[in-house]
Amino acid sequence: MSSRPPGRDIRPAPRGHGWLRRVLPAVSFSVLAACSDSASEPNLEHMVALDPPRDVAAFELTDQHGRPFTAADLRDRWTVLFVGFTRCPDICPTTLGLLASVEKKMANLRRPVQFVFVSADPERDTPSRLRDYVSLFNAEWTALGGPFDQLDRLLDSLQLAYVKVPTGNGDYTIVHSTALVLIDPEARMVGFYPAPHEPAELVADLESL
Repeated sequence: MSSRPPGRDIRPAPRGHGWLRRVLPAVSFSVLAACSDSASEPNLEHMVALDPPRDVAAFELTDQHGRPFTAADLRDRWTVLFVGFTRCPDICPTTLGLLASVEKKMANLRRPVQFVFVSADPERDTPSRLRDYVSLFNAEWTALGGPFDQLDRLLDSLQLAYVKVPTGNGDYTIVHSTALVLIDPEARMVGFYPAPHEPAELVADLESL
């Protein structure tokens, strides 16, 4: 009486192990390729994506230390960019404070992320003022100012707007976009996060970069 399980045929294994050498490399390669693909694709489920991504225009601004900053400085890392001005009474400090808390919670970053604050009020926001202002949130961040033509080149390519609004007695304020822009390591705008911003969502997306 046979001891083999019912319904199963016992077949001889192929002679030698050549078949194994042929099959295993193919299986290993497909598994590694799948793992590599999944690891390289960020999970940006909370972002409004641009398809295709938009190239950042060529520009030259100056950071808070007086050093030039161009589109080349956006390469080889991810960038979160926000436009505002140092005399902003509410939106700017609230957003930058939120970003500071988000950065502290990002414990599992796979790739470096830089945070860039662009002043839409370059007439009053000097490098030293920008340095003092951004230091209130994180002195390692980059704060940019410069000529209006260069500022407009950058912001237009990111679909960010600002308007100078007189408030009387020769003074003025700035009305500006409140979105956070995400720029990839190829200096392309891949999408944006409209206000209001949810810290947990930003952390989840940025940790997946």
